Amino acid sequence: MDWMGWASLLTTAAVLLTLMTTRLATDLVMLTALVFLSLTGILTSQEALSGFSNSGLVTVAFMYVIAAGIKNTGGLDWVIKHLLGRPTGARKAQSRIVGPVAVLSGFLNNTPVVATFIPAIARWAKQMNLPLPVLLMTLSYAAILGGTLTLIGTSTNLIVNGLYVEMTGNRSFGLFDITWISLPVAVVGILFLLFWLPIALRRHKGNGKKVFGDFREYTVEMAVANDGPLVGKSVQDAGLRHLQGLYLVEIERDSGLVTAVPSEERLRSNDRLVFAGDVEAIIELRQIHGLVPSTDEQPLLAKAAPERRIVEAVVSPECLSVGSTIRESRFREKYGAVVLAIARNGRRIQGNLGNIRLEPADTLLLEARPAFVTRQKYSRDFLLINDTEEERPDHSKSWRAWLILAVVIGLAATETTSMLNASMAGAILMLVTGCLTLNLARRSLDGHVLLTIACSFALGSALGKTGAAAWLATGVLSLTQGDYLLMLIGTYVLVSLMTEMITNNAAALLTLPVVLAITHAAGLPPEPFVLTLMMAASASFSTPLGYQTNLMIYGPGGFQFMDFMKAGIPLNIICGITTVTMAVLLYPAP
Repeated sequence: MDWMGWASLLTTAAVLLTLMTTRLATDLVMLTALVFLSLTGILTSQEALSGFSNSGLVTVAFMYVIAAGIKNTGGLDWVIKHLLGRPTGARKAQSRIVGPVAVLSGFLNNTPVVATFIPAIARWAKQMNLPLPVLLMTLSYAAILGGTLTLIGTSTNLIVNGLYVEMTGNRSFGLFDITWISLPVAVVGILFLLFWLPIALRRHKGNGKKVFGDFREYTVEMAVANDGPLVGKSVQDAGLRHLQGLYLVEIERDSGLVTAVPSEERLRSNDRLVFAGDVEAIIELRQIHGLVPSTDEQPLLAKAAPERRIVEAVVSPECLSVGSTIRESRFREKYGAVVLAIARNGRRIQGNLGNIRLEPADTLLLEARPAFVTRQKYSRDFLLINDTEEERPDHSKSWRAWLILAVVIGLAATETTSMLNASMAGAILMLVTGCLTLNLARRSLDGHVLLTIACSFALGSALGKTGAAAWLATGVLSLTQGDYLLMLIGTYVLVSLMTEMITNNAAALLTLPVVLAITHAAGLPPEPFVLTLMMAASASFSTPLGYQTNLMIYGPGGFQFMDFMKAGIPLNIICGITTVTMAVLLYPAP
């Protein structure tokens, strides 16, 4: 192996180490690796950029649009309304969730599926006195298992298939080729969920506690004294911008609201001010001449108002403010929202909000303008899990969206046309039939994910082109002594461990060239190994950060990190055993 091979290996190792030990954005790390491989001549410009035109990547983009059309028309609401019902116990409630969620996730991006179900299940658990943590973890795991059922169930399946076709020249996998392995895995996994989750999460009693509790626990309301010294002064000049323990959230004035209050806003007589943070710091407010306690009994934030939304959002690992304090990140100016409270590991953090350093999976209670919700629905910074005044979609068009999805599935399943062509046709039909506006279609495209995938192709191509993948394959073969079963087990374990530490797309694309090199060197068919890799890349049950749906339920369920390990590690082992068993049965060793 020449210097290019070693450079490719070291670049891959550096990427993995960076992603596992730093908070740098995945797309930035992958893009840096692509630029390095191109500048050093390891890859030609065409090879470095080939991922951007890969059919798998383009298919993923169009499937995002189709999923957005289903969500925008309220297509998921019908499922929730008619299938949840009134169960009498936790396991019966779980059984109501797993079926529809798994099936929907087999054909749609599971993020909007889970986002739609979370508030509905929270209300359901409260009404029926059911254990909310058990139901939310069932929701996330069922979505992950369901995503493996078809080739379009996850972006990982699509892009692995695209790179596999590009590197081998073999025919593409069919829509349901993976189903022969994934369906038994999903059935076994779901049965295990029904049995194990109520036991693993037995410390969580009742229907889940409301993490943020009553507004009075972390907000203080004051009023501007009539004709007092603060009248006419700006918020900055009145000394209300840089308080030690509290932060000015909003102002009620003449039955209207001033939200995300700017520093230059001028105070008026009888303005009602809402401060968030450490309520024990109220003595600081009382020392300000011109402020008096508010006499209104109902908290202002509890009143509905068109000027603002109260939103719960989970901080994504890709959020630009991770690692910074609320004050350092200039949160209000950057996002047009104010942090009312922060929960971590299921508990609200006490003290001065401005000095709290944000971490991935933190749950924020935000007071924001309506535009914030629209912007963040398709943003990588936050996962919105509870918009208390969510706009109602036009359900009259939901049947069109479902029909379009059915046509896409039918075209791909019967191989009337390619999955790429079917998804393109479906996306265009969503726009033409009014299920989705062009603006919403643009926002539905997750640029971060698409850029990460495209750049990951470059690393995979470098490993294959320079012989680095073949060199690694030789080492693996010597360890396994060419044993077919051990090689399948090794593939699953390697990818499964990597996907818990880095994104599942990156884990799959980095290991695929090595897996293909192993099968080529051993003279084995690549299909069972590629399908095993797809399954392992989605089997991320053991940490809240390993998969986006786990992150979404982390805050609302009041979970701790160990909850996922107790519930997810056994499930991962069971899914691994079932996957390898089915691969051996369907593709016997030569």
